[in-house]
Amino acid sequence: MESDHQPKLSPVRAFQVLHGSYLEEDPSTSLSEYHDYEPSLEFDDSELIQASGLAPLPPELLDISISEDLLDRPASDGTIEENFEEVLAPTTEVYTEIDEDFTELSRAGVIEVVGDDEIGRRIIVVSACRLPPSKELHPDTLLRYFMFTLDKYVEQDYSVVYFHCGLTSQNKPPLSWLWKAYKAFDRKYKKNLKALYLVHPTNFIRIVWQMLRPAISVKFGRKMMYVNYLHELHQYLNLDKLCIPERVLEFDKLMLSKNPRAAEAARRAFLKTDSKESIDSDAMEAVASSLSPPPTQQFGVSLQFIKENNPNMINSIPPVVRQCVEFLSRPEALETEGIFRRSANISVIKELQTACNRGEPINFRNDPHNAAVLMKTFLKDLEEPLMTFELHDEISKFCSWSPHQKARLVKILVLEKLPLDNYKLLKYIFQFLWLVQDRSCVNKMTSSNLAVVFGPNLSWRTDGQVTLQSIAPVNAFTDFLLENQESIFII
Repeated sequence: MESDHQPKLSPVRAFQVLHGSYLEEDPSTSLSEYHDYEPSLEFDDSELIQASGLAPLPPELLDISISEDLLDRPASDGTIEENFEEVLAPTTEVYTEIDEDFTELSRAGVIEVVGDDEIGRRIIVVSACRLPPSKELHPDTLLRYFMFTLDKYVEQDYSVVYFHCGLTSQNKPPLSWLWKAYKAFDRKYKKNLKALYLVHPTNFIRIVWQMLRPAISVKFGRKMMYVNYLHELHQYLNLDKLCIPERVLEFDKLMLSKNPRAAEAARRAFLKTDSKESIDSDAMEAVASSLSPPPTQQFGVSLQFIKENNPNMINSIPPVVRQCVEFLSRPEALETEGIFRRSANISVIKELQTACNRGEPINFRNDPHNAAVLMKTFLKDLEEPLMTFELHDEISKFCSWSPHQKARLVKILVLEKLPLDNYKLLKYIFQFLWLVQDRSCVNKMTSSNLAVVFGPNLSWRTDGQVTLQSIAPVNAFTDFLLENQESIFII
């Protein structure tokens, strides 16, 4: 007699058992099984290559217990969130030794904090060519040094620039160390990281990224950007501030000499800057050549250039600004939480810029953040700030003006001293921003929040240097314009 407690099989499962066709479910596929091709690597990548293709990942990478909930998700469905580490176990902890001496690493210049970018975010530079040989430096010591340095800055927004040139089999950490480092840098480090620039990436970097990608946060992945040449990095950061190693400069020169098209793009990128003298003495000689931008160009040129090449431009408003404002003026866009504060995919913004500069239609992909970032980028890339270099010193004194003088002095500055075309564009933008802050109960963008976003993009010094101290009066001036725009913009 059968026991009442014997588990019952479903009809389908019973059929499988009886016919010998029932098998246990296959274990989850390892990361390396997604990439069974043999890459063309540019230096010693023995950890990645075997005779038949890629080697399996080290045990350290595969020794991960993942919850059934996570395994049920497709590896590339884009649903893994920033705090995904909570469902991964075990977590490798890296303990920082008390009073550990990092003097030698500091002297080598492996990590350098080089100042702020154009909106006051700290820039941290990591140079692979300055890494000591692996036999002289334990990888865990290097990891603790990274964390020791970043701990001072992770509470504020920051960006990381990694120069990959110079990483060899002699100073390259083990592949398993990369995963260990990723797990050690928890959400505290990743939350305020706004961009990770991988400069001069090799196939090694690309292959490792593809292998780790299924387990890496989607949000973190969006912050990473490949930069093949220094002139591409120049579009985002002031290269003069980065203290680029000589070896990296020489490597970039060599790469440009092999790619005439990239060399031409470099000439275009450096036409407006003095940094060409510090970046290259020979190859960048061509950067000074007078290569005029195409008439359809809108980014990186002056308002006068745009006006001269767009005779049908309405009321001195550049086409790209008008398209952004019209797209963002829709109710569903105006009510987007964090509009103008949230980041967008860097590669998408670059595509939109390229299309705009070619005179092609702009497709915002129905994403308000794309339009918002593109609008800010246009203002930041102007040859001269919208508020002009001449007026920057006066704006910098805004906080010292007495309250009863501010309205009069601001009107004199905006109505009398600002060029007419600049005034028309400023008025157009601030009338739109009034609509944005009017929905602040939904989008969380008050006038002070908008001032923090737009201030640094409206006024800056001639040398391009921006500090937190210099931003304060500019932001206060911008906030005052927003709060009083109806009485200031009268014509």
